[in-house]
Amino acid sequence: MVFCVSRGKRHPDVGNYRVTGRKMSPKITTELLKQLRQVMKSPKYVQEPVQAYIVPSGDAHQSEYIAPCDCRRAFISGFDGSAGTAIVTDQHAAMWTDGRYFLQAAHQMDNNWTLMKMGLKDTPTQEDWLVSVLPEGSKVGVDPFIIPADQWKRMSKALRSAGHDLVPVKENLIDTIWADCPQRPCKPLITLDLSYTGVSWKDKIVALRSKMAERKVLWFVVTALDEVAWLFNLRGSDVEYNPVFFAYAVIGMNTIRLFIDGDRMTDPAVREHLQLDSTLEPEFKIQVIPYGSILSELQAVGAGLSPKDKVWLSDKASYAVTEAIPKAYRYLTPYTPICIAKAVKNASETEGMRRAHIKDAVALCELFNWLEKEVPKGTVTEIIAADKAEEFRSQQKDFVELSFATISSTGPNGAIIHYKPVPETNRTLSVNEIYLLDSGAQYKDGTTDVTRTMHFGTPSAYEKECFTYVLKGHIAVSAAIFPNGTKGHLLDSFARSALWDCGLDYLHGTGHGVGSFLNVHEGPCGISYKTFADEPLEAGMIVSDEPGYYEDGSFGIRIENVVLVIPAETKYNFKNRGSLTFEPLTLVPIQTKMINVNLLTQKERNWVDNYHQKCREVVGAELERQGRHETLQWLIRETEPLLRAQ
Repeated sequence: MVFCVSRGKRHPDVGNYRVTGRKMSPKITTELLKQLRQVMKSPKYVQEPVQAYIVPSGDAHQSEYIAPCDCRRAFISGFDGSAGTAIVTDQHAAMWTDGRYFLQAAHQMDNNWTLMKMGLKDTPTQEDWLVSVLPEGSKVGVDPFIIPADQWKRMSKALRSAGHDLVPVKENLIDTIWADCPQRPCKPLITLDLSYTGVSWKDKIVALRSKMAERKVLWFVVTALDEVAWLFNLRGSDVEYNPVFFAYAVIGMNTIRLFIDGDRMTDPAVREHLQLDSTLEPEFKIQVIPYGSILSELQAVGAGLSPKDKVWLSDKASYAVTEAIPKAYRYLTPYTPICIAKAVKNASETEGMRRAHIKDAVALCELFNWLEKEVPKGTVTEIIAADKAEEFRSQQKDFVELSFATISSTGPNGAIIHYKPVPETNRTLSVNEIYLLDSGAQYKDGTTDVTRTMHFGTPSAYEKECFTYVLKGHIAVSAAIFPNGTKGHLLDSFARSALWDCGLDYLHGTGHGVGSFLNVHEGPCGISYKTFADEPLEAGMIVSDEPGYYEDGSFGIRIENVVLVIPAETKYNFKNRGSLTFEPLTLVPIQTKMINVNLLTQKERNWVDNYHQKCREVVGAELERQGRHETLQWLIRETEPLLRAQ
């Protein structure tokens, strides 16, 4: 699924649309903007009036996916894509988002809003735009919990140089006008044993402390929700599609503090897992502290530090959390040691991911077999197909939930990269249109994310041509052999080369890291031209490979596998540095009738045939084991060698 995906279910008051024909009318925001502009001046909420207010996408943990209570930008604007920043001034309201969301944002916002298309050369940065529209000496407000420290630093510097001030506004101003804002979730926790995690939470703490000792750091502050979950081998369901829970952790050399709310810590299974009632060595005793106490506890830590002591934080931690530690004591890095350790899957996690992808392939083969029979009847809509995919997945062992909102799109809807079918836009699948399905699941043993594009009739020569260029790019990445130490962004152009040769392209990255029963998008690795700050790929990392091509108003094409980084055998070994390549974990057939075989090289044909042979052997055995014989016959048909398949 293209990094990042559209957030889950819309809160009733977030996407307040009116239906006109087959299109959604944008949310009417005139009254909301009027209310926001009033509180921007109100001494009840701000020490001094602010002339601009920034509404970022995230939550206090800088999460990509957020709970309904944190969907503030969607509430004020109507635009509910996962990436975007709203800025409201006395006279203007502007929204910055990237190429995945240009169409969606234009549909969802009313004419109070100006869409700022990031990545296009004429689009101003947020800072430049603010400087151009604000009166001299303006104050720009933002909730200090929602803005990452690195972004605060950059923005504050740019505004200060133009005579403006970026100021923290303690109470979130959107919350003050959001009458029926949902409660913050506080759902039960899931404990994971060693068969899933491969490493105990105590051993993870020991490894973290050794990294802290290497850097001469006394304290480590864990702010990202997936990092807290991974460190303690716990999962939750506070955020839809993401098995995480609201918490912070502060790890000292001899202490562990977990900041978490609710009665979930009274669950006997959780207490036993964390050994809360056992007699433990003091350095493994976990202190459970209320979630809201993080700032006061950090301030107390800061007050007790000696001159050379350091506290390690991510530079993406919120400005509020970062400021709680005096500047002289901060040790900031773009990626934390937990982030990097989490990205390199151990043998148990890798095995779990393999199992999850085999189960997922069974479910998708069932779905595609069903669709081939049902689509010609004209009764299958995008929503029905998405629901059917979930139904088949839910039949598999250890299924927990979906890993993101299913992108089920036919014909022109496929060109909306992060389309999610709703009743007003719900098209019926037909034998005359391309169908794109981007979907995934959370299983207790792994996370999946797969896209297949197919035609249930006869694709046109042009559709086959475009599909084949996308496939060539997919294969170029999947089959790539590259030196140890290579960063993923260097592989991005491999995926585009065949498209570029014909003057085509796509406006999203080629791949993202994938968690192990965690977030479907995770750092620090990826394959994208949009970042050069990714960490080098190393064996054990898991990423997606998902080039695409989209023709507005006509169709969308994307082919996505999740792949594992593995060592590669090469004839030579320059400077003894070793080489890497990818092994596909996703094992779902690629529809051969969409391929123009004449555009493939012999090497590419061999790749497709070998891939399909593996799908047939591995997934076929599981279909046989589960007694799904009709779908096994479908799989055998769909994995015929290419020349015979034509």
